[in-house]
Amino acid sequence: MKFMDPNSDLEELNVLRRLPNVQLGPLNVSAISVATNIYRAGQCLKLKMEREKLSKYDLSWTAFSILYDLWICTSLETRQLAASSGITTATVSNVIKTLENKALCMREVDKKDRRLVNVTITEKGIRIMQDLYPDFHQGEVEIVKELSGEEQETLAKLLRKVIKGMQLSTK
Repeated sequence: MKFMDPNSDLEELNVLRRLPNVQLGPLNVSAISVATNIYRAGQCLKLKMEREKLSKYDLSWTAFSILYDLWICTSLETRQLAASSGITTATVSNVIKTLENKALCMREVDKKDRRLVNVTITEKGIRIMQDLYPDFHQGEVEIVKELSGEEQETLAKLLRKVIKGMQLSTK
Protein backbone atom coordinates (compact mmCIF):
# COMPACT_ATOMS: atom_id res chain seq x y z
CA MET A 1 0.00 0.00 0.00
CA LYS A 2 1.39 3.40 -0.98
CA PHE A 3 1.34 5.72 2.03
CA MET A 4 2.97 9.04 1.24
CA ASP A 5 3.23 10.77 -2.11
CA PRO A 6 4.89 14.16 -1.57
CA ASN A 7 3.88 15.15 -5.11
CA SER A 8 0.16 14.79 -4.44
CA ASP A 9 -1.86 17.82 -3.38
CA LEU A 10 -4.45 15.46 -1.90
CA GLU A 11 -2.01 13.43 0.18
CA GLU A 12 -2.93 15.18 3.44
CA LEU A 13 -6.63 14.47 2.82
CA ASN A 14 -5.82 10.82 2.10
CA VAL A 15 -3.94 10.64 5.40
CA LEU A 16 -6.91 12.15 7.23
CA ARG A 17 -9.17 9.46 5.79
CA ARG A 18 -6.85 6.83 7.26
CA LEU A 19 -6.83 8.34 10.76
CA PRO A 20 -8.46 6.11 13.36
CA ASN A 21 -11.69 7.32 14.86
CA VAL A 22 -10.24 9.92 17.18
CA GLN A 23 -12.14 12.96 18.33
CA LEU A 24 -9.96 15.73 16.92
CA GLY A 25 -12.53 18.46 16.51
CA PRO A 26 -12.54 20.50 13.33
CA LEU A 27 -9.38 19.97 11.31
CA ASN A 28 -7.52 22.74 9.53
CA VAL A 29 -6.38 20.82 6.46
CA SER A 30 -4.33 23.79 5.22
CA ALA A 31 -2.38 23.87 8.49
CA ILE A 32 -1.74 20.13 8.24
CA SER A 33 -0.60 20.54 4.64
CA VAL A 34 1.73 23.46 5.42
CA ALA A 35 3.29 21.83 8.48
CA THR A 36 3.73 18.49 6.73
CA ASN A 37 5.30 20.04 3.65
CA ILE A 38 7.62 22.30 5.67
CA TYR A 39 8.84 19.18 7.45
CA ARG A 40 9.23 17.21 4.20
CA ALA A 41 11.07 20.08 2.49
CA GLY A 42 13.40 20.48 5.47
CA GLN A 43 14.19 16.78 5.58
CA CYS A 44 14.78 16.61 1.82
CA LEU A 45 17.03 19.69 1.98
CA LYS A 46 19.06 18.28 4.87
CA LEU A 47 19.52 14.85 3.27
CA LYS A 48 20.37 16.24 -0.17
CA MET A 49 22.98 18.65 1.17
CA GLU A 50 24.52 16.10 3.55
CA ARG A 51 24.83 13.50 0.79
CA GLU A 52 25.86 15.74 -2.10
CA LYS A 53 27.81 18.58 -0.49
CA LEU A 54 28.70 18.06 3.17
CA SER A 55 29.80 14.41 3.10
CA LYS A 56 32.94 15.44 1.18
CA TYR A 57 33.99 17.33 4.32
CA ASP A 58 32.59 14.81 6.82
CA LEU A 59 30.14 17.41 8.15
CA SER A 60 26.57 16.90 9.32
CA TRP A 61 23.92 19.53 8.61
CA THR A 62 24.14 20.75 12.21
CA ALA A 63 27.95 20.94 12.16
CA PHE A 64 27.81 22.87 8.89
CA SER A 65 25.19 25.25 10.30
CA ILE A 66 27.36 26.03 13.32
CA LEU A 67 30.52 26.37 11.24
CA TYR A 68 28.68 28.65 8.80
CA ASP A 69 27.56 30.94 11.65
CA LEU A 70 31.13 31.06 12.97
CA TRP A 71 32.44 31.79 9.47
CA ILE A 72 30.06 34.75 9.15
CA CYS A 73 30.52 36.07 12.71
CA THR A 74 34.02 34.76 13.57
CA SER A 75 33.09 34.13 17.21
CA LEU A 76 29.79 33.43 19.01
CA GLU A 77 28.65 32.36 22.43
CA THR A 78 27.18 28.84 22.62
CA ARG A 79 23.68 30.15 23.42
CA GLN A 80 23.78 32.30 20.28
CA LEU A 81 24.81 29.28 18.21
CA ALA A 82 21.98 27.24 19.70
CA ALA A 83 19.41 29.93 18.96
CA SER A 84 20.68 30.45 15.42
CA SER A 85 20.68 26.73 14.63
CA GLY A 86 17.42 25.94 16.44
CA ILE A 87 19.05 23.35 18.70
CA THR A 88 19.78 22.98 22.40
CA THR A 89 22.99 24.21 24.03
CA ALA A 90 23.76 20.58 24.91
CA THR A 91 23.64 19.65 21.21
CA VAL A 92 25.80 22.67 20.36
CA SER A 93 28.32 21.54 22.94
CA ASN A 94 28.50 18.04 21.40
CA VAL A 95 28.84 19.38 17.85
CA ILE A 96 31.48 21.90 18.94
CA LYS A 97 33.47 19.05 20.51
CA THR A 98 33.43 17.24 17.14
CA LEU A 99 34.41 20.42 15.26
CA GLU A 100 37.20 21.06 17.78
CA ASN A 101 38.53 17.53 17.25
CA LYS A 102 38.76 18.38 13.53
CA ALA A 103 40.52 21.67 14.42
CA LEU A 104 37.74 23.71 12.77
CA CYS A 105 36.89 25.80 15.83
CA MET A 106 37.95 26.36 19.42
CA ARG A 107 36.18 27.15 22.68
CA GLU A 108 37.16 29.70 25.26
CA VAL A 109 35.50 30.35 28.61
CA ASP A 110 34.57 33.99 29.09
CA LYS A 111 36.96 35.57 31.60
CA LYS A 112 34.26 37.85 33.07
CA ASP A 113 31.48 35.25 33.27
CA ARG A 114 32.75 31.68 33.45
CA ARG A 115 29.27 30.35 32.62
CA LEU A 116 29.65 31.70 29.08
CA VAL A 117 31.63 29.88 26.42
CA ASN A 118 32.70 31.63 23.24
CA VAL A 119 33.41 29.60 20.13
CA THR A 120 35.75 30.88 17.42
CA ILE A 121 36.39 29.50 13.95
CA THR A 122 39.99 28.50 13.24
CA GLU A 123 42.01 29.23 10.10
CA LYS A 124 41.41 25.63 9.02
CA GLY A 125 37.67 26.14 9.53
CA ILE A 126 37.77 29.30 7.42
CA ARG A 127 39.61 27.47 4.61
CA ILE A 128 37.07 24.61 4.69
CA MET A 129 34.16 27.06 4.46
CA GLN A 130 35.80 29.01 1.64
CA ASP A 131 36.25 25.77 -0.27
CA LEU A 132 32.86 24.26 0.61
CA TYR A 133 30.48 27.20 0.32
CA PRO A 134 30.48 27.77 -3.46
CA ASP A 135 29.43 24.14 -4.02
CA PHE A 136 26.94 24.32 -1.13
CA HIS A 137 25.40 27.46 -2.62
CA GLN A 138 25.04 25.69 -5.97
CA GLY A 139 23.01 23.07 -4.08
CA GLU A 140 20.79 25.84 -2.70
CA VAL A 141 20.24 27.14 -6.22
CA GLU A 142 19.35 23.63 -7.46
CA ILE A 143 16.80 23.19 -4.68
CA VAL A 144 14.75 26.22 -5.76
CA LYS A 145 15.30 25.97 -9.51
CA GLU A 146 11.59 25.28 -10.15
CA LEU A 147 10.61 28.61 -8.55
CA SER A 148 10.82 32.00 -10.23
CA GLY A 149 12.79 34.74 -8.48
CA GLU A 150 9.54 36.30 -7.30
CA GLU A 151 8.29 32.95 -5.97
CA GLN A 152 11.57 32.44 -4.11
CA GLU A 153 11.22 35.86 -2.46
CA THR A 154 7.59 35.19 -1.55
CA LEU A 155 8.38 31.76 -0.11
CA ALA A 156 11.30 33.14 1.92
CA LYS A 157 9.07 35.90 3.30
CA LEU A 158 6.30 33.45 4.21
CA LEU A 159 8.71 31.03 5.88
CA ARG A 160 10.21 33.88 7.95
CA LYS A 161 6.65 34.72 9.04
CA VAL A 162 6.02 31.09 10.08
CA ILE A 163 9.33 31.00 11.97
CA LYS A 164 8.55 34.29 13.73
CA GLY A 165 5.14 32.94 14.75
CA MET A 166 6.71 29.79 16.19
CA GLN A 167 9.31 31.80 18.09
CA LEU A 168 6.63 34.00 19.63
CA SER A 169 4.61 30.98 20.73
CA THR A 170 7.58 29.40 22.52
CA LYS A 171 8.36 32.41 24.71
